[in-house]
Formats: sequence, structure tokens, C-alpha cells
Amino acid sequence: MEYTHLSEFRIRSGDLVIWTPELTSPDAWRDDERPLASVHEQYLGFLDPDDARPGRGRWIGTIFEMDAPLDAEAWATTLRLWHDRHEGFRTTVAPTGDGGYHRVSAAPGTVRVIGAPVADLHDGDEINEYLCDALELRLSALLWPHLLVATVAHDTDDFTVLVGADHSVLDAYSQAVLILELRTLYTAVTTGGEIRDSATFGSPADYAVIERAAAEELDPDSPAVAVWREFLGTPGSPMPRFAADQVAALDGEHAQPSVSRTLLSIEQLEEVEAALDRLKHRLSVTVFAALAMASRETFGDNRFRTVMPIATRPDLTWLESMGWFVNVVPVDVTLPPGADMAVALDATRASLKRAHLCNDASWGRSLAMVGAVEGPTYGASFLDIRMLPDYELVADLRGRTLRAVSYSTDEVYFWVVRGPDGLYVSTRHPAGLPGEVMERFLAEFARAMYAVTMVAAEPAPVTDTAAALSAG
Repeated sequence: MEYTHLSEFRIRSGDLVIWTPELTSPDAWRDDERPLASVHEQYLGFLDPDDARPGRGRWIGTIFEMDAPLDAEAWATTLRLWHDRHEGFRTTVAPTGDGGYHRVSAAPGTVRVIGAPVADLHDGDEINEYLCDALELRLSALLWPHLLVATVAHDTDDFTVLVGADHSVLDAYSQAVLILELRTLYTAVTTGGEIRDSATFGSPADYAVIERAAAEELDPDSPAVAVWREFLGTPGSPMPRFAADQVAALDGEHAQPSVSRTLLSIEQLEEVEAALDRLKHRLSVTVFAALAMASRETFGDNRFRTVMPIATRPDLTWLESMGWFVNVVPVDVTLPPGADMAVALDATRASLKRAHLCNDASWGRSLAMVGAVEGPTYGASFLDIRMLPDYELVADLRGRTLRAVSYSTDEVYFWVVRGPDGLYVSTRHPAGLPGEVMERFLAEFARAMYAVTMVAAEPAPVTDTAAALSAG
């Protein structure tokens, strides 16, 4: 599943409707004593309540094509049931009066979803442009609803579905699994089937209670804080950056370039995975080892530092929840002089094992304790999409996860996905970074990934694939 911009998805022409949640009563909100998750509270602290485009650079979402005709009444019922099922869509924040925020929530049955057709707009490209603008204007972490849905009904027996949300109510896992959840729910509504209930739709507000309790237990001597301290170095030091000395300062605001491509074909990837079976290493370790090797070959850095987002769903209670269940951990790999990929794999596995100490430790609180003066600006994540239920069907539905266009002048992120057809990489970087620098880095990344085939117990012969990568 590609992780891309909405503008890079071809929406077929049709009839556009925007579906907006609203409360059945203005008195539906109730003060909620459950805290905000620490990452949620930290996120709110960076927002400007007067921002005219609160969703700019912040919203995330999902787009796919439902393999059934659009029945407007059934679809409204589907979205209402979806909001009843997930408390994360029925909770928001209210100001406390001292610059902070507290949680307010609404009960199941208090939300309806209203569809508003957008007249005189049928061309797919124009619809795409309209939606890109609407999501920036309407999605905010400070104003409910934090989620909007759009449908485009085509002249065929299917329709396109776009779900856009502020990051505070959706994470990457939610983005991926909502496709089949909405498809299953819509099928049940249109056929009169059973609406499944489950103990795995846990509330993110209940999770926040656990997360905040764990955060309060952190102190400067906690093992997780020690890992972050080593990662950062001297208190007050800047966060690690990607190619910091090669990013030019530009006047005005510039959208970050985005690159998405297949890093290794399925044939190349299967060679790598066969080698990893012999080496007893996991693909996730290999991805970060290859990033470290690419950093050394491109920039001459033997020490590779980045942050890695991880899922923080504590148990099955939250397996199918919609919400923001994410922490960030530091990855810090030092390559000995002259290290090859075999050495890089061992060093990376040790680094990732040490990073596990931070899995349940609030990264914001940890950074505050080590004297960090800014948040992370360089991140990388890995996902094997085959872990998702019915992932092949998601591909048939043209499912894509989406991210907003970023305008940051220093952030660089890599999303690496093991998909059914190979290893994909998507990245965004500052407009001031020359494109050829990123191209060289990605070429070194691919070369390092494939180098695993050369360090397996039984040396593999040089193949046309290896030659092609070396030439790349």
C-alpha cells in the first residue's frame, strides 16, 4: 500500500458528496475526566487556534474504491454506526482557561452524519483539487469534527471513498484497516446482515489513562530516559538531521518534494529474504541497517541516528480501534570502520533491541527530561503490509494511505513498506535539499538492501540483478 499525497491519486469523475458528522443535540458534550494522551497534549501545544488552515501539513487519511454502488441512506447509516462504534470519533478537547485543554466526549447515538452534494463539480482532477483544499481548511485538532468523509459516485457500480482526519484521531494502522471495516459495515447495512460488535474496538480515551500513568512513572534515572540521553548527547544539542549541511535556505514557503517508488522488485526482495533466513535476521532490522549503510556511503557518517514511530496498542482491547496509538523511539547505530552489511546487521539489531526500552515511555516526557530543545526532525518506519487482514483485497480496491503536503524546512521522513510486489519506499524532504542528493541516497539504500544476498552463509553468485543495482 502506497503512502502518498491525495494529489497523486487519480480520482475518477463523478458526483461528489461531503459527509460531515454533527451532534443530534448541542448538549451532547460531557466533561470527561480521562486525560489526554501525552503525545496528544504535546501536539495541541504547537497549534495556533487562529490558523485559517489548521489541516495544512497535519491531516492524514485513506482513499479507496468501494466495490458496490452508492446508496446514500445506507452510507449515512454506515458512518453513523462507525461513529457509534469508535469513541475516538466522539471525543474532542475544550480549553481549560489557563492555555491548556481537557477532554469532552459524547455518548453513542448522539452523532449523525449529513451528506452535502457539491454541485457543478464532476471532473476527477477538479474534485481532487477541491478536496485537497477542503481538508486543509476544515480539519483541526481543536475543533470537532476531526474527521470528514467524501464520496464520488461514478457511472459504474462502485464509488470512491476518501476519509480525511486530523492526526489526533487516526494513526497509520487505523488508516490501513478502516478500508475493510467500512466495506464490511456497508455490506451489512445494505444486505441486512449482522452488525458485528467486538471487544477489540477499545477507546483511545481509555488507552490515554494507561499511557499517562506510565508517563508519570518516568524519572531522569529511568532506562528509557537514559537511551534518549545517549541518543541526543549533550543537553541542548540539536536533533539529528538528514543531510543538514546540504539543505539550502529558501525564501518563502515551499512544499516538500515527495518521492515514492519500488526500491526492490519482488524477485530481488525474495532473494534478500531467502538470505535473511540463512542469516537469522529480520527484514525490519535489514531496513534500518541499510539506511545506516546508505548514510555512511552518501554522507560519510559512521553514526546513524533517526527516530522510529511504533504502535502502542497494549493488548487486543485496542486491536481494531480508530485512534492515535503511536510512540517514538530512538534508533542509534554506529558502524565500525570498514563495516560491511553483515556487521551493520548485528549493530542494528543491538540498537533496535536497546530502543525497545523506550517502547512504553512517552517520548515527549523523555526528551524534556534530557534537555531537548526541539522535537525529532528525521524519522523512518517499516511496515510489512502482509500482516494486515485481506491485504490483497485492499490492493484490488485501489487502497492508498494519504499524508498531507508538508512545508517543513528541515524534516525528512522515510516510510518503507514490504508489499505484495516488492519493497516500496516513500519519502519527503525539504525543498532546499537537491533532488540528486536524495536520489543518490535511495540508490545506496537499495544497494545496501541487496548486499544482504552477498553475506549469507553460502555466497551467492553475482547476478544480473546485483549488476544492475551496482550500476544504479
